[in-house]
Amino acid sequence: MRTTIVALLIFLGSTLAANAERDYPWCVFGGQLGYSGDCSYQTREQCLASASGRWNTYCDINPRVRFKQQADPATKGGQQRR
Repeated sequence: MRTTIVALLIFLGSTLAANAERDYPWCVFGGQLGYSGDCSYQTREQCLASASGRWNTYCDINPRVRFKQQADPATKGGQQRR
């Protein structure tokens, strides 16, 4: 029994850590989600579906993804700088 519980906790922890490392492009902000919001959506439609029915929430582009795109000069204009 203990081995099963420990294995389950390890699995859940590794799954959460793997999802935390990924920068999904869409986030739900507002309500009780805090400053960072819930950034676990690959499409705007997924984000809007999750935000619907929640009071005072909205969808926007993940700030980490947005600023990463703006700060990456190597891909600016679709061409790599040499």
